[in-house]
Amino acid sequence: MKIAIVKLSALGDIVHAMVALQFIKAHSPAIQVDWVVEERFADVLKNNPDIDNILTVNLKALKSNKAGIFAQLKKMRGYANNNYDLVIDAQGLIKSALTAKIIGKRIAGFDADSIREKAASWFYDVKVACAYDANTIDRNALILSSPLGIDISTEQILGKKPFLFFNNENPQLYDFLLKDRLNIVLVIGSTWDSRNYPAAKFVKIAEALQQNCLVVWGNEQEKNTAAWMAAQSELIKVMPKLDLNSLKALIAKADLLIGNDTGPTHMAWGLNRPSITLFGPTPVSRVYQTDINKVVKSASIVNPYKLNKQDYSIKDIDEQTIIGQAKLLLSL
Repeated sequence: MKIAIVKLSALGDIVHAMVALQFIKAHSPAIQVDWVVEERFADVLKNNPDIDNILTVNLKALKSNKAGIFAQLKKMRGYANNNYDLVIDAQGLIKSALTAKIIGKRIAGFDADSIREKAASWFYDVKVACAYDANTIDRNALILSSPLGIDISTEQILGKKPFLFFNNENPQLYDFLLKDRLNIVLVIGSTWDSRNYPAAKFVKIAEALQQNCLVVWGNEQEKNTAAWMAAQSELIKVMPKLDLNSLKALIAKADLLIGNDTGPTHMAWGLNRPSITLFGPTPVSRVYQTDINKVVKSASIVNPYKLNKQDYSIKDIDEQTIIGQAKLLLSL
């Protein structure tokens, strides 16, 4: 059997969906699994032995270059020549449903009551029901496994093997890892400012833990924030710009990751590394909480059907709560 998974973005959503691959391949070793993804996220999928081919698109660029649609359509029609038995739209958006429809003839996806853009379900031949506010990882596992007649249990996910892989990473990152201190990665940015824990509180956490704290960043604003943090504490170092391959390598070597609810933070879960995810305006149902993967949520009540980007309650989380969790994880 030959299938294509359409999960275009974002980084954390792709990571949460990837967990299903090891169980699909264990159930059906001969199945060919290809993955359609936005170019800028392709590296997170690379080197995974359970993915046969990574097929990239650049739909994001169409916002600034409408004429690029013709090149993208040509590329997707080329992918259709692979003659997939099934294409699974794991995204549930109109753009991902259209992508799936161009690539394949038989399409699976969530039903109209299970996704935000209900019209996407019109394109599906096989429809899967799952509450929109259910755990994000469970939803991803269900949409990828149910159309194949495979069941993936909570126990299987909890016992997963690491599923993010890297090679030829930037050797410079090893200059930042210490042997005489524990290494803690700090993820200080996200797509919304209201999801960002205050830099000053991250500094207090670093000072309290007295370990080697490495700040990763994705844009100039985050880089400047990281530089400010490093100026406040000699325990904090600013990492060089890392691509996704090298970011995976860094997180795999870390003793702990502390970060906002964003893609790089969720990579720690995919690598089976200890982590603390900080939540403000987003629901904790986005993650699995395990013995080594903890969450700290602000006091605000989140409506998963309508997120409030003006909810800045993450700034009120007491850093002592995070410090306490960190010390417990570092002592394991």
